[in-house]
Amino acid sequence: MKLALGSDHVGWELKQEINEYLQSLGHEIVDFGAYSSERTNYPTYGKKVAEEVAAGHFDGGVLICGTGVGISISANKVKGIRAVVCSEPYTAKLSKQHNNTNIVAFGSRVVGIDLAKMIVKEWLEASYEGGRHTKRVQMISEIETNE
Repeated sequence: MKLALGSDHVGWELKQEINEYLQSLGHEIVDFGAYSSERTNYPTYGKKVAEEVAAGHFDGGVLICGTGVGISISANKVKGIRAVVCSEPYTAKLSKQHNNTNIVAFGSRVVGIDLAKMIVKEWLEASYEGGRHTKRVQMISEIETNE
């Protein structure tokens, strides 16, 4: 898969580890920053990754900030994005199966490297089930287009 990766300064160190992990699994990764632990703003990176995923340039995205909340909220402001913040693998898996999420986020102050790897792995290996979930995902899309 081709994945977009982003974080703020708080998530930068964990992002480096996740980048290496994803590459070791054979995924193509593009890092949209931040590129150091120098203070920055998470909305910048949530928006960048979300726009790239929404445009279809990537199969999905991974975002990291202190809690995963702010960066996922920022990503969700982009039309077509369904970003989920996860602190355990089960939610990551079901978010893809039931909600067809296209970005997973987590917090470097909430999860460690091993748990972050499990979250990403479950999310990547899951597939959208469609069926009974299709109507609900469509309803989400209608909310963002005010229909």
